[in-house]
Amino acid sequence: MEIPYKKLAPDVLRAVIEEFVTREGTDYGEGNFSLDEKVAQVICQLDEKSIYLSYDSENLSCHLQKR
Repeated sequence: MEIPYKKLAPDVLRAVIEEFVTREGTDYGEGNFSLDEKVAQVICQLDEKSIYLSYDSENLSCHLQKR
């Protein structure tokens, strides 16, 4: 199920994004980016609709997925 991310409280959205970008194995190429930069990149991708936030009711978890 897709979650309308703009309806989430800003601190909740940031927590979801931070959890995603700090997962082991997340690849950001050769560059070193701060946590704030990674969060900003994800928000930009959400705004561009190239990714979306989904909720898995079976696993009770949120995911960021490519469209």
